[in-house]
Amino acid sequence: MTWSRPPLDLSRLRVYPLAQRRSLSAAAEILVAPAAQPAPLPEAAAAAVDDAAERIRAARRRGAAVMLIYGAHLLRNGAALIVDALLAEGWLTHLATNGAGTIHDWEYAWLGRSTESVREGVATGRFGAWDETGRNLHLALLVAGVTGEGYGRGLGRLIAEDGLTLPAPQALAAEIRRDPQHPLTAARAELLAAISRHGLTPGRYTLTHAWKRASILASAFQRDVPLTVHPGIGYDIIANHPLFNGAAIGRAAQRDFAQFCAAVDGLDGGVVLSVGSAIMGPQVFEKSLSCVNNLRLQAGLPIVQGHSIYVVDLQDGGGWDWTGGEPPKTHPAYYLRFCKSYSRMGGAMRYAQADNLAFVHHLFRRLTRNL
Repeated sequence: MTWSRPPLDLSRLRVYPLAQRRSLSAAAEILVAPAAQPAPLPEAAAAAVDDAAERIRAARRRGAAVMLIYGAHLLRNGAALIVDALLAEGWLTHLATNGAGTIHDWEYAWLGRSTESVREGVATGRFGAWDETGRNLHLALLVAGVTGEGYGRGLGRLIAEDGLTLPAPQALAAEIRRDPQHPLTAARAELLAAISRHGLTPGRYTLTHAWKRASILASAFQRDVPLTVHPGIGYDIIANHPLFNGAAIGRAAQRDFAQFCAAVDGLDGGVVLSVGSAIMGPQVFEKSLSCVNNLRLQAGLPIVQGHSIYVVDLQDGGGWDWTGGEPPKTHPAYYLRFCKSYSRMGGAMRYAQADNLAFVHHLFRRLTRNL
């Protein structure tokens, strides 16, 4: 007896209009103005903010990178305008998030609402099965593939420019025939197949994003600050759509990982802020730092050094003082990836137990206090 079964045909998935979904949050209700009074912080977290602000100032004076790696909850808690203000003042040189961070971002920008009940949606087969979300994110990624852009820039462009341009299938086919070994051939073939299979119309595709001020993706694109996206295949609701294309997602994410590595290469004396990213941030950072050190050592250069890392989460850090090193495997705190991985990354790591919005809001106030 064998339990092997053929893969399911996900192109048969039924999707529904996003406006029909009972969304649990609205951009108009969550957005926090930078000038508003921030929520109070615990004393230890406030001290971490002060320390981070001073190190960020020093990093920017010397031209070092300042990276904000964030989870979806920072956006969902209403921090988009504060992050935009940090970008506008030049305090951040690189942003990074996961797939969920981009999905909520796009939904806020287009519909002004996001977030659904997972429990209700899974039971009815509707969780994530929203036409516009899966369709438009995939279109952005497919087009980004043929223009050589990554996930963050491709989706940021869609929002900031209120649409995209789909090339004619005849042009794509001609480019594939003319140079089949071209680096963009696979991306062209994926887009050509999607146009044919899903009846997409070539030309300008206009999509108005009435709430683009709620979008960190659009803000980063407009201010020309790199924002990279680090998704997983099957992690995000865009997998629940007939247009689901793992190749397009992977290609865009591959380019973004290389861009992330470029930011890490500028991190000597710089600062990393990992805010509410329990898995993606530490996992991606440790691989990228190893890549950068590998290339530097080949070139006879010193490894990345002198960087500071601030990790922010609501958990208590496992009841462990991370300034004294990592705990033994017998201690539960050893299994807190967002602390353990960063503590191994060569720089000085400080953990702050705090609400992510409050931390970033206070950091903005500290950085701009003397401006």
